[in-house]
Amino acid sequence: MLTLAQHIADLATRIGLELKARVTPAHPGLARAWVSFGWVDGHMVIHAGHNVRKVLRLAPGKYRVVFDESLPDAHYCWLAFARNGDKSMKMAAARVSCDDKTTDDVELVCATPSGTLADSGEINVVVYR
Repeated sequence: MLTLAQHIADLATRIGLELKARVTPAHPGLARAWVSFGWVDGHMVIHAGHNVRKVLRLAPGKYRVVFDESLPDAHYCWLAFARNGDKSMKMAAARVSCDDKTTDDVELVCATPSGTLADSGEINVVVYR
């Protein structure tokens, strides 16, 4: 028969395992930054975001997402997609130059399926590190 002290020790062990396995803000599976933005009526609009100070429109279809807090290095993963309300398809992709990703920002382009750079009313970007 287990004593009260043994039951408490077992419970403490199980609680410790649960706490060890929980996801903390430093967990690599959580986004370090994300933003939903778009070019709407001739203006840059940030719909919602986390750890993003601003989004700059560099040219039609070219954007720079500036982080609020710098990332520890530039070895991060970012994903983006674009959509329009008018049913036209657009895609977001990385620039091909080596300066497209730093600890402070990431640059991306938004293009039509034919490769023409184009603005979109909604572009969503997520950064993992």
